[in-house]
Amino acid sequence: MNGNINFGIGFITGRPNVCKIINSYCKYLNSQVQNLDINVNITVFILFDLGYQFTTRTDFYSILPETYKYVNIKYITPEEVDETIKILISKYGLKTSEAEIFTGKGYGKARNAILYYALKEKIDYLLFWDDDEYPLAVTRENDKISWKKQPTILKHLEVIKDSDITCGYRCGVMSPIPYIKYNKDFTEENYKDFINGISNEVISWDEVKKTRKKDGFLGYATNEILNSDPRVISKKGEVPIIYGSNLCLNLEHLDKIPAFYNPPGARGEDSMFACATVPKETKVTSVPVYHFHDGFLKFTGLMKDKFPTKPLSVELEDNGIEQRFYKATLGWTKYKPLYFYINDRKNYRKIIDNSLNYLEKSVDIMSKQFNTCDFRNLIQELQVYDKSVETHYNEYLEVNRVWDEIKFKIKEEN
Repeated sequence: MNGNINFGIGFITGRPNVCKIINSYCKYLNSQVQNLDINVNITVFILFDLGYQFTTRTDFYSILPETYKYVNIKYITPEEVDETIKILISKYGLKTSEAEIFTGKGYGKARNAILYYALKEKIDYLLFWDDDEYPLAVTRENDKISWKKQPTILKHLEVIKDSDITCGYRCGVMSPIPYIKYNKDFTEENYKDFINGISNEVISWDEVKKTRKKDGFLGYATNEILNSDPRVISKKGEVPIIYGSNLCLNLEHLDKIPAFYNPPGARGEDSMFACATVPKETKVTSVPVYHFHDGFLKFTGLMKDKFPTKPLSVELEDNGIEQRFYKATLGWTKYKPLYFYINDRKNYRKIIDNSLNYLEKSVDIMSKQFNTCDFRNLIQELQVYDKSVETHYNEYLEVNRVWDEIKFKIKEEN
Protein backbone atom coordinates (compact mmCIF):
# COMPACT_ATOMS: atom_id res chain seq x y z
CA MET A 1 0.00 0.00 0.00
CA ASN A 2 1.27 3.46 -0.87
CA GLY A 3 -0.04 6.98 -0.30
CA ASN A 4 -2.51 8.20 2.34
CA ILE A 5 -5.68 6.68 3.71
CA ASN A 6 -8.38 8.47 5.65
CA PHE A 7 -10.03 5.90 7.88
CA GLY A 8 -13.26 6.78 9.68
CA ILE A 9 -14.91 5.15 12.69
CA GLY A 10 -18.58 5.96 13.20
CA PHE A 11 -20.35 5.75 16.55
CA ILE A 12 -24.10 6.31 16.83
CA THR A 13 -24.66 6.61 20.53
CA GLY A 14 -26.97 7.54 23.36
CA ARG A 15 -24.66 6.22 26.09
CA PRO A 16 -21.66 8.04 27.60
CA ASN A 17 -19.84 4.69 27.57
CA VAL A 18 -18.72 5.64 24.06
CA CYS A 19 -16.16 8.08 25.50
CA LYS A 20 -14.65 5.34 27.67
CA ILE A 21 -14.26 3.11 24.62
CA ILE A 22 -12.54 5.80 22.57
CA ASN A 23 -10.27 6.88 25.44
CA SER A 24 -9.36 3.27 26.24
CA TYR A 25 -8.49 2.10 22.75
CA CYS A 26 -7.42 5.15 20.72
CA LYS A 27 -3.70 4.50 21.28
CA TYR A 28 -4.10 0.82 20.40
CA LEU A 29 -6.06 1.68 17.25
CA ASN A 30 -3.37 4.10 16.16
CA SER A 31 -0.59 1.59 16.86
CA GLN A 32 -2.08 -0.85 14.35
CA VAL A 33 -1.22 1.39 11.41
CA GLN A 34 2.15 2.75 12.51
CA ASN A 35 4.25 0.14 10.68
CA LEU A 36 2.36 0.27 7.39
CA ASP A 37 4.02 1.75 4.30
CA ILE A 38 1.18 4.25 4.16
CA ASN A 39 -0.05 7.12 6.29
CA VAL A 40 -3.42 6.30 7.88
CA ASN A 41 -5.36 9.19 9.42
CA ILE A 42 -8.07 8.02 11.82
CA THR A 43 -11.18 10.16 12.36
CA VAL A 44 -13.76 9.15 14.94
CA PHE A 45 -17.31 10.41 14.32
CA ILE A 46 -19.54 10.66 17.39
CA LEU A 47 -23.21 11.19 16.59
CA PHE A 48 -25.05 11.43 19.89
CA ASP A 49 -28.71 11.33 20.89
CA LEU A 50 -29.64 13.08 24.15
CA GLY A 51 -33.03 11.37 24.38
CA TYR A 52 -31.93 7.73 24.54
CA GLN A 53 -30.91 7.74 28.21
CA PHE A 54 -31.87 11.33 29.03
CA THR A 55 -28.22 12.34 29.03
CA THR A 56 -26.72 15.82 28.93
CA ARG A 57 -24.48 17.19 26.22
CA THR A 58 -21.44 17.19 28.49
CA ASP A 59 -21.76 13.41 28.93
CA PHE A 60 -20.42 13.00 25.40
CA TYR A 61 -17.55 15.47 25.72
CA SER A 62 -15.42 13.36 28.04
CA ILE A 63 -12.72 12.64 25.49
CA LEU A 64 -9.33 12.97 27.19
CA PRO A 65 -6.77 15.45 25.80
CA GLU A 66 -4.26 12.66 25.05
CA THR A 67 -6.83 10.92 22.86
CA TYR A 68 -6.44 13.69 20.30
CA LYS A 69 -2.80 12.67 19.84
CA TYR A 70 -3.94 9.45 18.21
CA VAL A 71 -7.24 10.15 16.46
CA ASN A 72 -9.24 13.06 15.15
CA ILE A 73 -12.62 13.57 16.81
CA LYS A 74 -15.61 14.86 14.88
CA TYR A 75 -18.85 15.40 16.79
CA ILE A 76 -22.15 15.32 14.94
CA THR A 77 -24.63 17.12 17.16
CA PRO A 78 -28.43 17.01 16.90
CA GLU A 79 -28.27 20.56 15.54
CA GLU A 80 -25.83 19.51 12.82
CA VAL A 81 -28.14 16.69 11.76
CA ASP A 82 -30.97 19.21 11.43
CA GLU A 83 -28.65 21.50 9.47
CA THR A 84 -27.76 18.63 7.15
CA ILE A 85 -31.39 18.41 6.07
CA LYS A 86 -31.33 22.12 5.13
CA ILE A 87 -28.09 21.65 3.18
CA LEU A 88 -29.45 18.70 1.25
CA ILE A 89 -32.41 20.85 0.23
CA SER A 90 -30.57 24.08 -0.59
CA LYS A 91 -27.29 22.75 -2.01
CA TYR A 92 -28.29 19.46 -3.59
CA GLY A 93 -31.80 20.30 -4.70
CA LEU A 94 -33.70 17.71 -2.68
CA LYS A 95 -37.31 18.16 -1.72
CA THR A 96 -38.00 18.42 1.99
CA SER A 97 -39.58 14.96 2.00
CA GLU A 98 -36.52 13.50 0.26
CA ALA A 99 -34.05 15.06 2.68
CA GLU A 100 -36.09 14.02 5.72
CA ILE A 101 -36.37 10.42 4.59
CA PHE A 102 -32.59 10.25 4.19
CA THR A 103 -31.45 11.70 7.51
CA GLY A 104 -32.79 12.90 10.85
CA LYS A 105 -33.82 10.96 13.95
CA GLY A 106 -33.77 7.17 13.85
CA TYR A 107 -31.14 4.47 13.50
CA GLY A 108 -31.00 4.30 9.72
CA LYS A 109 -31.10 8.08 9.33
CA ALA A 110 -28.31 8.48 11.87
CA ARG A 111 -26.10 6.08 9.92
CA ASN A 112 -26.85 8.04 6.76
CA ALA A 113 -25.80 11.23 8.55
CA ILE A 114 -22.43 9.65 9.33
CA LEU A 115 -22.14 8.60 5.68
CA TYR A 116 -22.75 12.21 4.67
CA TYR A 117 -20.11 13.59 7.04
CA ALA A 118 -17.64 10.86 6.10
CA LEU A 119 -17.87 11.96 2.46
CA LYS A 120 -17.45 15.59 3.51
CA GLU A 121 -14.29 14.66 5.43
CA LYS A 122 -12.93 12.68 2.44
CA ILE A 123 -13.00 9.36 4.31
CA ASP A 124 -11.88 6.41 2.20
CA TYR A 125 -13.06 3.59 4.49
CA LEU A 126 -15.73 3.93 7.16
CA LEU A 127 -16.03 1.47 10.05
CA PHE A 128 -19.26 1.45 12.07
CA TRP A 129 -18.70 0.56 15.73
CA ASP A 130 -21.35 0.18 18.46
CA ASP A 131 -21.00 1.94 21.80
CA ASP A 132 -21.05 -1.32 23.77
CA GLU A 133 -18.32 -3.23 21.94
CA TYR A 134 -14.63 -3.66 22.71
CA PRO A 135 -11.87 -4.85 20.31
CA LEU A 136 -11.42 -8.10 22.19
CA ALA A 137 -11.90 -11.81 21.55
CA VAL A 138 -12.55 -14.26 24.38
CA THR A 139 -12.01 -17.97 23.78
CA ARG A 140 -12.91 -20.85 26.07
CA GLU A 141 -11.35 -24.23 26.69
CA ASN A 142 -13.20 -26.18 29.37
CA ASP A 143 -13.38 -23.81 32.37
CA LYS A 144 -10.52 -21.57 31.30
CA ILE A 145 -10.99 -18.49 29.16
CA SER A 146 -8.40 -16.43 27.30
CA TRP A 147 -8.47 -12.87 25.98
CA LYS A 148 -6.89 -11.41 22.86
CA LYS A 149 -6.90 -7.81 21.71
CA GLN A 150 -8.18 -7.51 18.17
CA PRO A 151 -6.46 -5.42 15.46
CA THR A 152 -9.78 -4.27 14.05
CA ILE A 153 -8.53 -1.50 11.75
CA LEU A 154 -5.60 -3.52 10.44
CA LYS A 155 -7.74 -6.57 9.61
CA HIS A 156 -10.29 -4.51 7.71
CA LEU A 157 -7.57 -2.58 5.88
CA GLU A 158 -6.01 -5.83 4.65
CA VAL A 159 -9.19 -6.68 2.75
CA ILE A 160 -11.33 -3.60 2.17
CA LYS A 161 -9.43 -2.28 -0.85
CA ASP A 162 -10.55 -5.25 -2.94
CA SER A 163 -14.04 -5.46 -1.38
CA ASP A 164 -17.01 -3.15 -1.17
CA ILE A 165 -17.93 -4.07 2.40
CA THR A 166 -16.08 -6.01 5.09
CA CYS A 167 -17.62 -7.30 8.28
CA GLY A 168 -16.13 -8.90 11.37
CA TYR A 169 -17.44 -11.23 14.05
CA ARG A 170 -19.00 -10.80 17.48
CA CYS A 171 -18.52 -12.59 20.79
CA GLY A 172 -19.81 -11.76 24.27
CA VAL A 173 -23.52 -11.07 24.63
CA MET A 174 -24.84 -12.50 21.39
CA SER A 175 -28.53 -11.75 21.88
CA PRO A 176 -30.81 -10.51 24.66
CA ILE A 177 -32.75 -13.78 24.50
CA PRO A 178 -32.61 -15.19 28.05
CA TYR A 179 -32.40 -18.70 29.40
CA ILE A 180 -35.88 -19.73 30.61
CA LYS A 181 -36.59 -22.79 32.72
CA TYR A 182 -39.46 -25.00 31.60
CA ASN A 183 -42.21 -26.09 33.97
CA LYS A 184 -45.76 -27.38 33.81
CA ASP A 185 -47.03 -23.87 33.02
CA PHE A 186 -44.33 -23.07 30.47
CA THR A 187 -43.17 -25.85 28.18
CA GLU A 188 -40.60 -26.09 25.43
CA GLU A 189 -43.45 -26.06 22.92
CA ASN A 190 -44.70 -22.74 24.34
CA TYR A 191 -41.27 -21.16 23.94
CA LYS A 192 -40.87 -22.62 20.45
CA ASP A 193 -44.20 -21.10 19.39
CA PHE A 194 -43.10 -17.69 20.64
CA ILE A 195 -39.73 -17.81 18.89
CA ASN A 196 -41.38 -18.94 15.67
CA GLY A 197 -43.62 -15.90 15.98
CA ILE A 198 -40.76 -13.40 16.20
CA SER A 199 -38.25 -15.27 14.02
CA ASN A 200 -36.32 -13.47 11.30
CA GLU A 201 -33.15 -13.92 9.25
CA VAL A 202 -30.98 -14.36 12.37
CA ILE A 203 -33.44 -15.45 15.11
CA SER A 204 -34.67 -19.02 14.79
CA TRP A 205 -35.71 -21.82 17.11
CA ASP A 206 -32.50 -23.73 16.34
CA GLU A 207 -30.41 -20.73 17.38
CA VAL A 208 -32.42 -20.07 20.51
CA LYS A 209 -32.08 -23.67 21.66
CA LYS A 210 -28.36 -23.00 21.95
CA THR A 211 -29.08 -20.49 24.73
CA ARG A 212 -30.20 -23.39 26.90
CA LYS A 213 -26.62 -24.57 27.09
CA LYS A 214 -24.52 -23.62 30.07
CA ASP A 215 -23.10 -20.52 28.36
CA GLY A 216 -26.56 -18.98 28.16
CA PHE A 217 -26.64 -16.23 25.57
CA LEU A 218 -22.92 -15.52 25.85
CA GLY A 219 -20.83 -16.54 22.88
CA TYR A 220 -17.10 -17.19 22.65
CA ALA A 221 -14.70 -16.58 19.80
CA THR A 222 -13.16 -19.60 18.13
CA ASN A 223 -9.53 -20.13 17.20
CA GLU A 224 -10.77 -21.64 13.96
CA ILE A 225 -12.17 -18.26 12.90
CA LEU A 226 -9.32 -16.23 14.43
CA ASN A 227 -6.83 -18.23 12.36
CA SER A 228 -8.93 -18.29 9.19
CA ASP A 229 -8.63 -16.28 5.98
CA PRO A 230 -11.13 -13.66 4.84
CA ARG A 231 -13.98 -15.06 2.74
CA VAL A 232 -16.57 -13.55 0.45
CA ILE A 233 -20.04 -14.09 1.90
CA SER A 234 -22.20 -12.38 -0.72
CA LYS A 235 -23.64 -14.56 -3.46
CA LYS A 236 -25.56 -13.23 -6.41
CA GLY A 237 -29.23 -12.93 -5.53
CA GLU A 238 -28.73 -13.88 -1.86
CA VAL A 239 -28.97 -11.45 1.04
CA PRO A 240 -25.83 -11.62 3.21
CA ILE A 241 -26.10 -11.48 7.00
CA ILE A 242 -24.68 -8.09 7.97
CA TYR A 243 -24.55 -6.64 11.48
CA GLY A 244 -24.34 -2.92 12.09
CA SER A 245 -21.05 -2.95 13.99
CA ASN A 246 -17.56 -4.11 13.06
CA LEU A 247 -18.84 -3.19 9.59
CA CYS A 248 -16.55 -1.37 7.17
CA LEU A 249 -17.64 0.39 3.97
CA ASN A 250 -15.34 1.16 1.05
CA LEU A 251 -16.33 4.70 0.11
CA GLU A 252 -13.99 4.47 -2.89
CA HIS A 253 -16.56 2.01 -4.28
CA LEU A 254 -19.46 4.33 -3.61
CA ASP A 255 -21.60 2.92 -6.39
CA LYS A 256 -21.75 -0.38 -4.46
CA ILE A 257 -22.71 1.18 -1.11
CA PRO A 258 -26.47 1.50 -0.40
CA ALA A 259 -28.18 3.71 2.15
CA PHE A 260 -29.58 2.61 5.50
CA TYR A 261 -33.28 2.43 6.26
CA ASN A 262 -35.54 1.11 8.99
CA PRO A 263 -39.31 1.33 9.31
CA PRO A 264 -40.34 4.15 11.67
CA GLY A 265 -39.79 3.17 15.30
CA ALA A 266 -38.15 -0.11 14.32
CA ARG A 267 -34.61 -1.45 14.10
CA GLY A 268 -33.30 -3.61 11.30
CA GLU A 269 -31.35 -0.87 9.51
CA ASP A 270 -28.46 -3.32 9.06
CA SER A 271 -30.84 -5.94 7.66
CA MET A 272 -32.37 -3.47 5.19
CA PHE A 273 -28.84 -2.34 4.26
CA ALA A 274 -27.99 -5.97 3.50
CA CYS A 275 -31.10 -6.27 1.32
CA ALA A 276 -30.03 -3.22 -0.69
CA THR A 277 -26.61 -4.72 -1.46
CA VAL A 278 -28.21 -7.43 -3.61
CA PRO A 279 -29.30 -5.34 -6.64
CA LYS A 280 -25.93 -3.56 -6.55
CA GLU A 281 -24.08 -6.92 -6.56
CA THR A 282 -21.99 -5.63 -3.68
CA LYS A 283 -18.98 -7.72 -2.69
CA VAL A 284 -19.17 -8.44 1.05
CA THR A 285 -16.20 -10.10 2.73
CA SER A 286 -15.98 -11.41 6.30
CA VAL A 287 -12.69 -10.75 8.10
CA PRO A 288 -11.41 -12.80 11.05
CA VAL A 289 -11.60 -10.14 13.72
CA TYR A 290 -13.92 -10.09 16.75
CA HIS A 291 -15.58 -7.46 18.89
CA PHE A 292 -16.76 -8.30 22.39
CA HIS A 293 -20.39 -7.17 22.73
CA ASP A 294 -21.17 -5.93 26.24
CA GLY A 295 -24.87 -5.35 25.69
CA PHE A 296 -25.69 -4.76 29.36
CA LEU A 297 -22.41 -2.92 30.18
CA LYS A 298 -21.66 -5.62 32.71
CA PHE A 299 -18.01 -6.07 31.68
CA THR A 300 -16.75 -2.48 31.50
CA GLY A 301 -13.64 -3.51 33.47
CA LEU A 302 -12.38 -5.05 30.24
CA MET A 303 -11.50 -1.56 29.05
CA LYS A 304 -8.97 -1.38 31.90
CA ASP A 305 -7.53 -4.79 30.98
CA LYS A 306 -9.27 -6.49 33.88
CA PHE A 307 -9.80 -9.84 32.24
CA PRO A 308 -11.83 -12.55 34.00
CA THR A 309 -10.24 -16.00 33.99
CA LYS A 310 -13.37 -18.06 34.58
CA PRO A 311 -16.39 -18.49 32.26
CA LEU A 312 -18.65 -15.45 32.10
CA SER A 313 -22.31 -15.39 33.05
CA VAL A 314 -25.29 -13.06 32.85
CA GLU A 315 -28.40 -14.02 34.78
CA LEU A 316 -31.97 -13.26 33.79
CA GLU A 317 -32.37 -11.05 36.85
CA ASP A 318 -29.31 -8.93 36.02
CA ASN A 319 -29.38 -5.46 34.52
CA GLY A 320 -33.00 -5.29 33.44
CA ILE A 321 -32.66 -8.16 31.00
CA GLU A 322 -36.44 -8.68 30.94
CA GLN A 323 -37.04 -5.25 29.48
CA ARG A 324 -34.10 -5.55 27.10
CA PHE A 325 -35.55 -8.79 25.79
CA TYR A 326 -39.01 -7.25 25.44
CA LYS A 327 -37.70 -4.21 23.56
CA ALA A 328 -35.64 -6.43 21.28
CA THR A 329 -38.70 -8.52 20.38
CA LEU A 330 -40.60 -5.33 19.55
CA GLY A 331 -37.79 -4.15 17.30
CA TRP A 332 -37.60 -7.50 15.50
CA THR A 333 -41.38 -7.64 15.05
CA LYS A 334 -41.54 -4.16 13.53
CA TYR A 335 -39.06 -4.82 10.76
CA LYS A 336 -40.07 -8.43 10.05
CA PRO A 337 -42.84 -7.58 7.52
CA LEU A 338 -40.60 -5.38 5.39
CA TYR A 339 -37.71 -7.85 5.43
CA PHE A 340 -39.83 -10.70 4.13
CA TYR A 341 -41.79 -8.44 1.76
CA ILE A 342 -38.47 -7.62 0.08
CA ASN A 343 -36.97 -11.09 0.13
CA ASP A 344 -39.86 -13.55 -0.11
CA ARG A 345 -42.81 -11.73 -1.64
CA LYS A 346 -44.30 -14.98 -2.90
CA ASN A 347 -44.64 -16.41 0.61
CA TYR A 348 -45.08 -13.11 2.47
CA ARG A 349 -48.73 -13.57 3.41
CA LYS A 350 -48.12 -17.09 4.69
CA ILE A 351 -45.09 -15.98 6.74
CA ILE A 352 -46.93 -13.15 8.48
CA ASP A 353 -50.10 -15.16 9.09
CA ASN A 354 -48.05 -18.00 10.57
CA SER A 355 -46.24 -15.53 12.81
CA LEU A 356 -49.53 -14.13 14.06
CA ASN A 357 -50.82 -17.61 14.79
CA TYR A 358 -47.70 -18.54 16.74
CA LEU A 359 -47.88 -15.32 18.74
CA GLU A 360 -51.57 -15.79 19.51
CA LYS A 361 -50.75 -19.19 21.02
CA SER A 362 -47.82 -17.98 23.11
CA VAL A 363 -47.86 -14.32 24.16
CA ASP A 364 -50.11 -14.75 27.21
CA ILE A 365 -47.98 -17.60 28.52
CA MET A 366 -44.79 -15.61 27.86
CA SER A 367 -46.15 -12.57 29.68
CA LYS A 368 -46.68 -14.66 32.80
CA GLN A 369 -42.98 -15.57 32.77
CA PHE A 370 -41.89 -11.92 32.58
CA ASN A 371 -43.57 -9.74 35.17
CA THR A 372 -42.63 -6.45 33.48
CA CYS A 373 -43.62 -7.38 29.91
CA ASP A 374 -46.87 -7.53 27.97
CA PHE A 375 -46.05 -9.53 24.87
CA ARG A 376 -49.56 -9.12 23.46
CA ASN A 377 -48.25 -5.82 22.10
CA LEU A 378 -46.24 -7.83 19.58
CA ILE A 379 -49.45 -8.96 17.89
CA GLN A 380 -50.68 -5.40 17.57
CA GLU A 381 -47.34 -4.16 16.24
CA LEU A 382 -47.05 -6.98 13.71
CA GLN A 383 -50.53 -6.17 12.41
CA VAL A 384 -49.73 -2.45 12.16
CA TYR A 385 -46.44 -2.99 10.32
CA ASP A 386 -48.02 -5.61 8.08
CA LYS A 387 -50.66 -3.09 6.98
CA SER A 388 -47.95 -0.47 6.36
CA VAL A 389 -45.47 -2.73 4.59
CA GLU A 390 -46.02 -1.29 1.11
CA THR A 391 -45.50 2.23 2.46
CA HIS A 392 -42.29 1.16 4.18
CA TYR A 393 -41.13 -0.65 1.05
CA ASN A 394 -41.60 2.49 -1.01
CA GLU A 395 -39.66 4.48 1.59
CA TYR A 396 -36.87 1.90 1.48
CA LEU A 397 -36.66 2.31 -2.30
CA GLU A 398 -36.87 6.08 -2.04
CA VAL A 399 -34.05 6.51 0.47
CA ASN A 400 -31.77 4.47 -1.76
CA ARG A 401 -32.82 6.47 -4.82
CA VAL A 402 -32.07 9.72 -2.98
CA TRP A 403 -28.69 8.41 -1.80
CA ASP A 404 -27.75 7.32 -5.32
CA GLU A 405 -28.68 10.78 -6.56
CA ILE A 406 -26.58 12.78 -4.10
CA LYS A 407 -23.65 10.64 -2.98
CA PHE A 408 -21.33 11.36 -5.90
CA LYS A 409 -22.20 15.08 -5.78
CA ILE A 410 -21.25 15.18 -2.08
CA LYS A 411 -18.01 13.28 -2.71
CA GLU A 412 -16.94 15.42 -5.67
CA GLU A 413 -17.72 18.75 -4.00
CA ASN A 414 -15.77 18.08 -0.78
